[in-house]
Amino acid sequence: MAMKALDIYKLLPKTNCKRCGYPTCLAFAMKLAAGKAEVEACPDLDPGTKALLGGATRPPVRLVGVGVGERSVAAGEEFVLFRHEKAFSHPPGIMVQVSDTWPEERVRSIVETVRETVVHRVGMDLVLTGVAVRNESRSPGRFAEAVALAGGGSTLPLVLIAGDLAAHEAALAVAGHYRPLVHAATEENREDLARLAKRYGCPLAVRAASPAGLAALTAECAAAGVVDLMLDPAPRSLQDYIAMATGIRKAAIGRTEPALGYPIYFDTTPFRETDAALAAGILKYAGVIVVPPLPPATVAAALTLRQNIYTDPQKPIQVTPGLYPVNEPGRDAPVLLTVNFSLTYFTLLGYLEASRIPCYLLIVDTEGLSVLTAVAGGKLTETLVADSLRNFGVGETVDHRLLVIPGYAAPLSGKIEDATGWKVMVGPRDAAELAGYLEKEWRA
Repeated sequence: MAMKALDIYKLLPKTNCKRCGYPTCLAFAMKLAAGKAEVEACPDLDPGTKALLGGATRPPVRLVGVGVGERSVAAGEEFVLFRHEKAFSHPPGIMVQVSDTWPEERVRSIVETVRETVVHRVGMDLVLTGVAVRNESRSPGRFAEAVALAGGGSTLPLVLIAGDLAAHEAALAVAGHYRPLVHAATEENREDLARLAKRYGCPLAVRAASPAGLAALTAECAAAGVVDLMLDPAPRSLQDYIAMATGIRKAAIGRTEPALGYPIYFDTTPFRETDAALAAGILKYAGVIVVPPLPPATVAAALTLRQNIYTDPQKPIQVTPGLYPVNEPGRDAPVLLTVNFSLTYFTLLGYLEASRIPCYLLIVDTEGLSVLTAVAGGKLTETLVADSLRNFGVGETVDHRLLVIPGYAAPLSGKIEDATGWKVMVGPRDAAELAGYLEKEWRA
């Protein structure tokens, strides 16, 4: 089992020497327990204690990288079953499948779609990850050609799916230097495929229908020198996948079976319910998910779900506080107060841009909380508003002293007027009503 901070602290020298980079041994223990420090940073531990703490504090799921460059995907390095305990670390890579039996133009079109698709949401650009090339022709030459059509791994990460060693050898001759994921080592081919993956320094997926079978394969492949492994549990149904993925994660984070401490590979293409399978992979621990070509609506939904699940629930997505011009405002434009919760900001911005009303958005730092939550929690205060007006030079930007605040901040209106000297106008609670409100009420 993973050790708690106090259990780790009991094994430390308790000298508070600070040579580890932390002010106290307890602070160092807390970082070790969270997986954010290395045990080697403490110079006073004996080898036995270092070995004990190292085994108990390193991530129970190994970090495995696929591909190179900015589109590469890192999977693993996870500590928990549930994101409310600790944020999940590495979003799964979504790899769109192509076949080496498909026409060249179709393959090129899908690869281009993967490369160019971007979903803009709350200030972030969400993208698909890469391409999975499947050897259905049983021809090593055609497989290698399809891999080359997919960019050879130089621009997008690749998964190479083949049951034939010769096909993998041909594909790796094209893409081996770009760390594609090789799929899959089984009981029958494990020695040959592990040898090939080791030669090119590529991650290797192992495939078996039971946790015991997966554990045996990872142990043998690791002994052969391949340390970057992924687990394909070969599920027969979505229910089977969820049960096996959960069991694997439990065994890994509980450290009851170290040989299962690797990211999970999930191929959704055998299932009719593509959307449900993709959601199951995102929600239940997959590190790499292979999907068929997807319609735009499914892509947008999947990327949004992935963003939501891999956002720290204790740290909402935030925008930088400041004064933001919208629709080229002049010195008589209204100033609208809101918070730095990204969803609030981008929702409001969308309505304002569509209305074409020139205005300024004054974004104040409520640590990413929504308006209602910030008011209730004391994060949105008259002092914060007064400081923001001053720090962001709002008085020097406009000629009036009128401030429109959100409807949910109405209880603060009098305090804001007293603290700032600005006249407060209470706007609507619903952002969709703001344009109509300004057209009716705003007079600078």
